[in-house]
Amino acid sequence: MTSESSETIPAEGATTLTISDAVAHITFDRPRARNAMTWAMYDGLAMACEAIAANPAVRVAVLRGAGGKAFVAGTDIEQFKAFESGKDGIQYEAKIATYVAAVARLSVPTIAVVEGWAVGGGMALASVCDFRITTPGARFGVPIARTLGNCLSTGNLGVLTALLGPSMVRRMLLLAEMVPAEELVANGYVQEIAAAEDLDAVLERYTTQLRGHAPITMAVTKQALIRLLETVTAEDEDLVKRAYGSHDFHEGVDAFVNKRAPQWQAR
Repeated sequence: MTSESSETIPAEGATTLTISDAVAHITFDRPRARNAMTWAMYDGLAMACEAIAANPAVRVAVLRGAGGKAFVAGTDIEQFKAFESGKDGIQYEAKIATYVAAVARLSVPTIAVVEGWAVGGGMALASVCDFRITTPGARFGVPIARTLGNCLSTGNLGVLTALLGPSMVRRMLLLAEMVPAEELVANGYVQEIAAAEDLDAVLERYTTQLRGHAPITMAVTKQALIRLLETVTAEDEDLVKRAYGSHDFHEGVDAFVNKRAPQWQAR
């Protein structure tokens, strides 16, 4: 969880936490794999969130991917190879939900800095942050209909629908498009786009502004918004079990790992 040099980051990556001037910086550090999340990285994220929650000096949290090419490119697909049935999918979605919730429930304002790709679980993490600032051409999406053949939980779908609207969610999930940040400014999903050389200055402007606001007001407002969203979350175990227990899911994982086109059978 503590900051490490790039030379000491293990092959499975790491999620590091540094705190400076009341700003917590969570960094997803596995740039060779576009910061695709391993269980070690998810556990590091959970520990970072716990540390932030326990530190009253922290006023803002920033989430960012290392390397400047991706925020998070989803969950490492190698971890799906051990799945045997739909029950594995239910357990996986429940586990991922705890990590996403750890970010969503932080009482301090959160900012996702997205350079490059925010895919699948990466988009889920960016979406539960309060603000998203990006570089030009950054892309967001959940292209699982053409890659893995799994599904999103209704919790994740609820967040995306609330932020993007049903039409954009269908575009991302059914058409499996990676949508550029430039198209997500008008609906408020992306707050600002800045050139790479200006990104840190823009981030500093946001963190400075947020550090000057009443922390209790911001904390209770965030909690109220979470409660409103939770009232529309539906049961989904039957849907998750069907997707993760299907031939298509196992085919999608194998095709992805072996870099070939999947042959869907819909059973």
